[in-house]
Amino acid sequence: MSKKKNTKNTKGKIVSAAWQLFYEQGYDDTTVEEIVEASGTSRGSFYHYFDGKDALLSSLSYLFDEKYDELVETMDKDLSPIEKLILMNQELFLMIDNTVSCDLLCQLFATQLITSGEKHMLNQNRTYYKLLRQIVLEGQKQGMFREDMSVNDIIKAYAMFERGMMYEWCISSGTYSLCQYSKTILPKFLDTLKK
Repeated sequence: MSKKKNTKNTKGKIVSAAWQLFYEQGYDDTTVEEIVEASGTSRGSFYHYFDGKDALLSSLSYLFDEKYDELVETMDKDLSPIEKLILMNQELFLMIDNTVSCDLLCQLFATQLITSGEKHMLNQNRTYYKLLRQIVLEGQKQGMFREDMSVNDIIKAYAMFERGMMYEWCISSGTYSLCQYSKTILPKFLDTLKK
């Protein structure tokens, strides 16, 4: 196994274990020791990747990208670009509904708003943005999307719309299914991007 792959696996194990524990017992009640134990890694590995537990808050985008990596492998190539965007959204929002508490998503948004460092959610090198670009380019080639918007404009609009839905869910204290709500509203939004 390559060193890079091993690094991703170790970091991924820590992130996955941390978010599972955050969801089950709450962020404040989860310790670094519990994360290390649940991930099957070491304290040294934990501190190699993260300065402390707070640094894990911005790692939710890493976990989301793992979900997108899985999707790339399993997504039906015959789906239309619009269907692919809807599938991407449904898989992410189902994951949030089932494994990410509203409080934790609120904390992620808060850290992204106040950080002076990298804003992980906006990092164009994320799998999320690479996958979006690939799908939107495919849609442009097929003449599916509006011509008065660039690929970057469409990607930005889609990402802002998704973040807006997550933000609204957060300020509504997660009182409804994000996945179910998106099922009704996302297709209407995507209609505005169609040619």
